[in-house]
Amino acid sequence: MKIGIVCYPTYGGSGVVATELGVALADRGHEAHVFSSGRPFRLPDFHDRIIFHEVPVVHYPLFEHTPYTLTLASTLYEAFELHGLDLIHAHYAIPHAAAAYMAKQMANNCLPFVTTLHGTDITLVGSHPAYAPVVKFTIDQSDAVTAVSQSLANDTHQRFGVTRKIEVIPNFVNGQVFNRDSCKIRKSLFAPGDEPLIVHMSNFRPVKRVVDLVKAFIKVRQKMPCRMLLVGDGPERWPAEMVARDGGVLSDVVFLGKQPAIVDLLALADVYALPSEDESFGLSALEAMACEVPVVATRVGGLPEVVAEGECGFLVPVGDTDQMAERILQLISNRELGRKMGRAGRERALNLFPEDKIVSRYESLYKTVIH
Repeated sequence: MKIGIVCYPTYGGSGVVATELGVALADRGHEAHVFSSGRPFRLPDFHDRIIFHEVPVVHYPLFEHTPYTLTLASTLYEAFELHGLDLIHAHYAIPHAAAAYMAKQMANNCLPFVTTLHGTDITLVGSHPAYAPVVKFTIDQSDAVTAVSQSLANDTHQRFGVTRKIEVIPNFVNGQVFNRDSCKIRKSLFAPGDEPLIVHMSNFRPVKRVVDLVKAFIKVRQKMPCRMLLVGDGPERWPAEMVARDGGVLSDVVFLGKQPAIVDLLALADVYALPSEDESFGLSALEAMACEVPVVATRVGGLPEVVAEGECGFLVPVGDTDQMAERILQLISNRELGRKMGRAGRERALNLFPEDKIVSRYESLYKTVIH
């Protein structure tokens, strides 16, 4: 099959999953065409079955805002004409599914499209009155719709009154890549005294509540020596740095910014923390689990479907920095407990969310849509 995959190039889970899916499909012999405004950060430098299409961003004085949806639709249609795409897989309802719908119409309905809902396209952006009608329309017009968790599927039905079937196909992880034994970075670089290391990775948007994590860390640090590694960048980085400084822990918190060595940095962790206000799935938690790292996260969205409470980590209420600190402290003060939960997390990740199993489900869905 020749599959067009549309995604954002950023650190967010939707772009990561879309890119990893494209690579997995290419490894299985399909031809994957990846469409984005910039090169996704996990896209390999070269793969003989992956073709990257950079969607042009047109600047013209008449346009106060760049009409990205239109240029994306044109790029998708051109790829259909030149390469004979069999279908489009749009990751994120807006603007990607809307552009896919336009491309399908331009192709005289000969270019089906699948829409995968990832979270904020439903719970935040999509729920805005300015976008909601378009989101509902593109969901209804899609040849198939998937959601990354049952929680997100339920939210979509409730928020938009969608009655059509939404198939739940969760995110996945490659257990051979995400493996604690493959770490190439020395922990002593960040914890010279072998202090416990807490790790968090995100795009530092307000919904990730990184400041809450820093506040929890301050409480943990008052009880015992430890260090924290924050990977990624975004609008909440500066406020988080200020809270760390004012709390007297800035020397124990390392802000690394965006980094490509995701596996190595995850594998260093004694605890992975995810204090989000909302998570449709929690891909970074799954990847941490695959690296045998116990997770302390908030009890929101799809996270309870990923992290088994008391088995491979702990779930706490949003904004409860006291309980988050308590659970982190419980894990780093009892390293045997942390190792036990880490092993259970990897087992759960590989049993429920393995790449082969999930990618096969997408392949089956594509075949159904095409035929």
